[in-house]
Amino acid sequence: MQVEYSVLKRTYDIYKAEYEEAALRVLRSGWYILGKEMEKFEEQFANFLGVKHCIAVNSGTDALIMSLRALGIKEGDEVIVPANAYIASVIGVTENRARPIFVDADVYMGMDVSEIELKITEKTKAILPVHLFGQPNEMGQITEIAKRHGLFLIEDCAQCHGSRYNGRLTGTFGAVGCFSFYPTKPLGALGDAGALVTDDDVLAEKLRLLRNYGSKVKYHNEINGINSRMDEVQAAILQVGLRHIEEGNEERNRLAQKYIRGIHNKKVRIPPRRENATHVYHLFPILVEDRQQFCTYLADNGVKTQIHYPIPPYVAKCYKDWGYQWSDYPNAEMYANREVSLPIYAGMPEREVEYVIRVINEFE
Repeated sequence: MQVEYSVLKRTYDIYKAEYEEAALRVLRSGWYILGKEMEKFEEQFANFLGVKHCIAVNSGTDALIMSLRALGIKEGDEVIVPANAYIASVIGVTENRARPIFVDADVYMGMDVSEIELKITEKTKAILPVHLFGQPNEMGQITEIAKRHGLFLIEDCAQCHGSRYNGRLTGTFGAVGCFSFYPTKPLGALGDAGALVTDDDVLAEKLRLLRNYGSKVKYHNEINGINSRMDEVQAAILQVGLRHIEEGNEERNRLAQKYIRGIHNKKVRIPPRRENATHVYHLFPILVEDRQQFCTYLADNGVKTQIHYPIPPYVAKCYKDWGYQWSDYPNAEMYANREVSLPIYAGMPEREVEYVIRVINEFE
């Protein structure tokens, strides 16, 4: 049997008629940028999260960059970030000429809250947790630390659409939540797209200006902005995905539980799940000491996998001048060397999950 890591066509086929109707509706409308479809998605996503404002943009990375810019974070400022997440979160900081200050990972592969206060200085302006793989961070303690020190809390929600901490949806804890709608996400577009969410009226207005050249009225540029607008086709597609987001989250959870119950190879470790959190399993990570041998074995048996993330941002070549060593963040280094993501997505046949489990359990 051949098991692909992800087959977007299968997910698309589940709601094919709705997706095609949405795309044709936009094409026939004759309006493709900053139109009614985007406004409708913004309203629906804000309602889904229970927040006042959603600002639709071109990508999750743009959302991160714009969030810091709108909050006034600039050169000389510091932002606390996880050492083991994707580089986009760090780019959000460095594009504003601020300095990322890294915190190692905990056993859940999230930000280790016990290290956060050790990294706070007079230059610290914000904490930026990343809800990695679909599981929330320890948001109770992170929120309390941010409030106690007067810091902005910016959530990177690129992988956690619909996940909850103590019953509260991720993206609603801080000053702003940043979402990516890359096609593989729990809520995915059919191209690049992103959004910011907030309850702050002033911040929302500034973000709307930023995404459109700093302008509300054409040629009247009030602030120094950028071009980061969600197009109408993606907004219409996302309305379809939003209607079915809980179905997709439930399906991935069901497949994840099959993996958890079925995998019993002692060479494979499944990271724990927070008891007070809802995991949406954007990805299903496992940890294996001899990753190269393991991945080769799976590939030889028809199972495709991916690795997230083999090079932590603190040792990325583009940031080599910072002078960090791999060993500076031991857990981040360990995850980078051992993490393997198994196939999991809405529309994945259960027989393929069962086959993956059997192949893994036969690994020696």
